[in-house]
Amino acid sequence: VIIQFGSVIGSDGFGYLRHEGRYHKIPHLGTVVIEDEVEIGANCTIDRGTFGQTHLRRGAKLDNLIHVAHNVEIGEHTVIAAQTGISGSTKIGREVTIAGQVGFVGHIAIGDRTTFGAQAGVTKSIPAGTVVSGYPARDHAQARREEAAIRRLPELLKRVRALEKLLAAAGQLPPAAGSAVDD
Repeated sequence: VIIQFGSVIGSDGFGYLRHEGRYHKIPHLGTVVIEDEVEIGANCTIDRGTFGQTHLRRGAKLDNLIHVAHNVEIGEHTVIAAQTGISGSTKIGREVTIAGQVGFVGHIAIGDRTTFGAQAGVTKSIPAGTVVSGYPARDHAQARREEAAIRRLPELLKRVRALEKLLAAAGQLPPAAGSAVDD
């Protein structure tokens, strides 16, 4: 096991109960289990379990500046790049690849051999063998097509406006219809 400088292992998790207009801390009494061959980069924070355990399985590799919340399980030989945040009780399978700045909501399951592109926002469980990216995280190829289309929107809007002017001049666009494109 290698743990780089500045990392905190077993910190109290983020759990509060709201009562009568105030938040009351829920004590975290669990543990952190770190198996053989795990590497934890600098300035990572790994919260202990609420009652159970936070578990990093054999061969997991964490880059710098990663947060692992209470009760998270990271599977064998999973690699996680910098600035990733994993919310509580998320279960990550084995041999998963997570690029930088990925964010996971809590209480989801990630299948084995899944790949996440940089800055993915993971809002639901993801099946094994899937490649996802974007926000919300979705099929990588679909996300790339959508992002390419978004980059073309300004030019497409100009073209729609020009077509509307031509239709209006030819009397083919009813005046009450207005523009399909708002400024």
